Amino acid sequence: MPRAPRLLLAAGGTGGHLFPGVAVAELAQRQAGAAVLFVGTSGGMEKDVIPQLGFSLRFIPAEQLRGRTRWGKIRSVVVAGYGVGAAWRIIREFAPDVIFSIGGYASAPTVLAGWLQRIPCVLLEPNAIPGLANRFLSWFAARVCLGFETAARFFPRHKVVHTGNPVRSALRPTLQPAATDKPFTILVFGGSAGAHRLNHIVPQALARLHKTQSSHKGTNPAQAIQIIHQTGQAEYAAVSASYATRGITARVVPFIDAMQEVYAEADLVICRAGAITAAELTLLGKPAILIPYPYAADDHQRANAEALVQAGAAVMLLDHTLSPKLLEQTVARLVQHRDILGSMARAAADLGRPDATAAVVQTCFACAPDVSSSGREVSCQER
Repeated sequence: MPRAPRLLLAAGGTGGHLFPGVAVAELAQRQAGAAVLFVGTSGGMEKDVIPQLGFSLRFIPAEQLRGRTRWGKIRSVVVAGYGVGAAWRIIREFAPDVIFSIGGYASAPTVLAGWLQRIPCVLLEPNAIPGLANRFLSWFAARVCLGFETAARFFPRHKVVHTGNPVRSALRPTLQPAATDKPFTILVFGGSAGAHRLNHIVPQALARLHKTQSSHKGTNPAQAIQIIHQTGQAEYAAVSASYATRGITARVVPFIDAMQEVYAEADLVICRAGAITAAELTLLGKPAILIPYPYAADDHQRANAEALVQAGAAVMLLDHTLSPKLLEQTVARLVQHRDILGSMARAAADLGRPDATAAVVQTCFACAPDVSSSGREVSCQER
């Protein structure tokens, strides 16, 4: 008789490496009563988030490898060896049926320790261009779940499954049309820690837009601009002052917990192009101005943004060309031409994968023998 699965998730560091795992863990518990354990590092945001959500969490030693000096890389490899040993012990104690790796420093040691113990591992590659770690780890994995189908060329073909990227369960598409009698709402964010470049440029650009609008008499109140700007904790005070000194009223916050609510208000989003951000935008059908982080590994944020641009769901502005004038002109064009915004929103929704979390959970369950699951059975042996 099938039993409830035991799911170990290697995740953490940043929200993009953590919240997809949370979405998978929550659904696995709801669907099959899965026992869940997260493995991360003591320096990542998981140390605060996971216990608050009621999940168990264990730490292993692990450090960044890429971008370090020669001796720093040697140190990282040595620490990774200790991490494999720590992960080995955790796996022996928890006895998972399957390991799901979302990324972050803890992923490689955990996947390697699982492979050595013959525990099936499923990877999530959220970006259009995968990092070196997942390309390497794919040889030890049973399946690789893809957020972008274009990433398939980097992995063994028989292992890839285009699932889309899991997003937090609170986010749900809405079928209600946007109100036409409310201010035009712009949502600005750069990830959980904010983005200095956006924090610096966006207030200047929107001040220019406000000045232009104010110079036109008889402006329809519905064309007024409402701004919601998530800054990150470090630059909250500076961004608040930046809007205030320019005479702009904005709702400035260091962090947004209820993203569903602000997404529902937003007519346009200005943000970076992380994989999970792209998944949220497409799930909710939100038009966006994407400004990829230029120092992301292999410039993967630009590739993420290009996928949305090619579908007509977003406009991309490159960081090195970004200026208050260019951003103001781009926003003004979209504010003035709501038909373009509507077309972008529909294109975004067409890209959305509301079944992504369920597809990932199903893939994990299919790789775990003798456990309960729901939906179509997809064997890890299928080709």
